[in-house]
Amino acid sequence: MTSDDFVPAPLRRLWGMSEPARLGRPASLDVNVVVAAAVKIADRDGLDGVTLPKVAKSLGFTSMSLYRHVGSKDELLTLMADVALGPPPDIAAPDWREGLRRWAFAQRAVFQRRPWLTRVPAAGPPSGPHQIAWMEAALAVMSGTLLDWAHRIGAMSLISGYVVQSVRQYSELAEGRADGQGQADAERDYGRALARLVNPDRFPETARLFSSTLFEAPPSDTPDEAIADADFSLGLELILDGVAVRIARSDP
Repeated sequence: MTSDDFVPAPLRRLWGMSEPARLGRPASLDVNVVVAAAVKIADRDGLDGVTLPKVAKSLGFTSMSLYRHVGSKDELLTLMADVALGPPPDIAAPDWREGLRRWAFAQRAVFQRRPWLTRVPAAGPPSGPHQIAWMEAALAVMSGTLLDWAHRIGAMSLISGYVVQSVRQYSELAEGRADGQGQADAERDYGRALARLVNPDRFPETARLFSSTLFEAPPSDTPDEAIADADFSLGLELILDGVAVRIARSDP
């Protein structure tokens, strides 16, 4: 018995480890071909468009043929997520804060290109080679700090979760806006409508919020991407401020 015998089959497939040949396996079909086809469908139709029958049909095989290469729909999603995530870019930064900032923006760029990634159910902690590579990049950025392992993982998980939620929320809000309406106009209309509805006697602080200039539209030539970047940066900096406090407390 070798060490590979202790690695579950789904993890072997996730890491591209060789599988024993099976009788009747179509020679032109393997796990990489299946996953690539599924990712192509997700890029075109979104995550809801990915079904085993549809993936099989796109490849010219039956659904049962796919089960020889992926154990289930859940396993297929895990494989897709790791492949679609891809490797992280080279993150060279002068300090941990700039490094985590670049790491967050790089991950956000991937999810913006493939927003369906934000909808893949979390089946467990990072386990694929690309997910581990992104983890390695974040841990390397924090290697010069005095944070213990628990706080490094906590900071990384918090930032990654913020990235996912931010991209998903932006995508959902964009889908819900009227055709042709930009983010600035939508926020202005939202603020003005709520300012009329929120009773200051019942919601005093919220009424003050909606009577402020926060929701007033920026200059008309400001693109939605710039507004989204500013919103994302605001939340990210709040998180990094918290990490900075924890690092300061870790310094003897």
